[in-house]
Amino acid sequence: MSIDWHALFSVFAVTLLSTVGLVGVFTLGIVGLARRGGGTAALSRTGAYLCFAACAAAVAWGITLIVQK
Repeated sequence: MSIDWHALFSVFAVTLLSTVGLVGVFTLGIVGLARRGGGTAALSRTGAYLCFAACAAAVAWGITLIVQK
């Protein structure tokens, strides 16, 4: 049995980067919702909703990749 180390590292790197990126975008959404007061509250809320939409799109894309043959 032979292990393709290059392929294993590629899968590990893509998984790590996408997970960290997705968690980072979700965290930005949480921070955007936490802002209160001032003139930038509406802008922060809009940015937060865009972050959550990007997370939902990434999850939906991942599910479609899993379901496809």
